[in-house]
Amino acid sequence: MDCPKCKAPMEEVTYDQIMIDRCTKCLGLWFDKGEAEALSDRWVTEYIDAGDPSLGEQMDEIDAIDCPRCGKPMRRYFDISESQLQYEECDEHGKFFDAGEFTRWAENQYQ
Repeated sequence: MDCPKCKAPMEEVTYDQIMIDRCTKCLGLWFDKGEAEALSDRWVTEYIDAGDPSLGEQMDEIDAIDCPRCGKPMRRYFDISESQLQYEECDEHGKFFDAGEFTRWAENQYQ
């Protein structure tokens, strides 16, 4: 699978029998439906979300991306509890987070 943002290849990262995809260039993260919620423990997020958050903020400028599973346009979501947090989601297949976003998203899930 290629990254929906920078088009570089994605590598598989497995934790606790859940396989996610991480971009080899921008370190964005693709989670199939339900995986982000299952892996939102703080220690896990720091292990998986290894990218530089400042690069993730730059990648936010790319605002129209397609789902890497079905090719349909993904919706952009803004986390109302943290104005700088944006991520993309395909209602059918999953979520894409730029570097640093998954950690912030997971922190907001349990506040």
